[in-house]
This record gives sequence, structure tokens and C-alpha cells, in this order.
Amino acid sequence: MSRVYACPVGVLPVGEALRLDTSPVIALFNVGCEFYAINDRCSHGNASMSEGYLEYDATLECPLHDASFCLKPGKALCLPATDPLTSWAVYVDGSDVFVDIPADAR
Repeated sequence: MSRVYACPVGVLPVGEALRLDTSPVIALFNVGCEFYAINDRCSHGNASMSEGYLEYDATLECPLHDASFCLKPGKALCLPATDPLTSWAVYVDGSDVFVDIPADAR
């Protein structure tokens, strides 16, 4: 497991996303002061999920094909997506946000 530094807490406002150019590329979201990290690539196409449409209930809509996902488990909620998004644990340490990425995901 590798803990990756994402950003200071104050850099990512509520309701916004941040694309992290890590390996793999991560989309980090702030939903009601809770942070979620997913693979930035949609599971059904080559769309950047950090550019998706975020709902208040932690539902994310793909910007390319309108598939919806639940951010916490990454579960696909509607077609055309059927596969989940890969999601990772997020930790806040003081004023910094970190994402835990398994070694086999890098």
C-alpha cells in the first residue's frame, strides 16, 4: 500500500473535483467535507471522471455517456456503465489529504 499526498484540505472546495496526475490517475472529490478517490477513467469509456457532474448525494455522472456512479463504493448505477469504478481509501491528516493506492494498482 502506498499513501499518496493529494492536496491541502482547503484546496478542494465542497462540490468540486481535483485530478491528480499520479499512477494511476486519480479523481478526488469533496462531497459535504467527505473526500472520495476514484480512478479518473470511466469504466465504460475513455472519459475523465474529474470532469463529471457531481451530485450532493455523492453520485457522479460521466461527462461523456451519462452513466452514473456512487462515489463511495464506485458502483455503477445506470447504463451504459455496468462495471464499477475503482475507488481508494482517503485519509485526512491534519490539513492534508492522502489517498491509499495498493501496490498492484500502480
